[in-house]
Amino acid sequence: MYDIGIIGGGTAGMTAAVYGQRAGKRTVIIEAMNYGGQITVSPKVENYPGIASVSGAEFSMNLLDQAMKLGAETELEQVTGIREEDGIKVIETEGKEYPCRTVIIATGVTHRHLGLDREEALLGAGVSYCATCDGAFFKGKDVAVIGGGNTALQDAEFLSNYCNKVYLVHRRDEFRGEAGLVEPLKRKENVEFVLSATVKELVGETVVEGLILNNKKTGEDFQISVSGVFAAIGQVPENQAFAGLVRLDDSGFIAASEDCVTSCPGIFAAGDCRTKEVRQLTTAAADGAVAALAACKYISRQEIAE
Repeated sequence: MYDIGIIGGGTAGMTAAVYGQRAGKRTVIIEAMNYGGQITVSPKVENYPGIASVSGAEFSMNLLDQAMKLGAETELEQVTGIREEDGIKVIETEGKEYPCRTVIIATGVTHRHLGLDREEALLGAGVSYCATCDGAFFKGKDVAVIGGGNTALQDAEFLSNYCNKVYLVHRRDEFRGEAGLVEPLKRKENVEFVLSATVKELVGETVVEGLILNNKKTGEDFQISVSGVFAAIGQVPENQAFAGLVRLDDSGFIAASEDCVTSCPGIFAAGDCRTKEVRQLTTAAADGAVAALAACKYISRQEIAE
């Protein structure tokens, strides 16, 4: 029997394990792929308080080491669901079951990819899915933002403060995002809208050197020279396995506010998988701490009730 079962081994999940173990609880982190989550592919992390610069992989391994030294257990398995049984939450995987008094879901999200050849190979070498994470590395360079929603517009605004030029590429002839975000971009001399265009190919062998785009109206291909490509075409939460137990919003994120409490007592959501405005390394760590302390409080209340 575990006190806290944590689904997901990213920053939120591992932070939850640290706080759970320090509170004297028995925790287990169940991760399907590899520990650290999306931050592991970032070559440099320079926006985490107290750490001037660190690679995402090193940050993640340090956090995992910290949790394990405190006594957190780890399992590499794919979670298929959670069921309730006599007041206990049972985490189901493809191979085992883990009975837990509380559960923290910290499954994160995956960025929707462009679907281009060599996109994965150039990740961290010009391809990025997080402007606020990687934008400063492209200071003085030309970059492209792909997308037409609020995130793409906000990314273009952010990058325009660092980059020489920002191309904002969208497949439609008008943006889906708010007009209040579009108007300031129109006034920026270093922002150029490239509308009715789709990305056809990444240019560059070892680093991004440009993009081949297709004009949807004329059918012609054309090329722009950029050092960075920021895809902002949405994020995909991985919460369907829990849809019957906790409430999800229309986009599939777990409905939970800053207290990380879900619609199911004893189950908490931490990190990018929950409904929130800001998805950053710092907010993931904060969620992990909040969720773990909330789980400890829930356990205490249950013990009093018993």
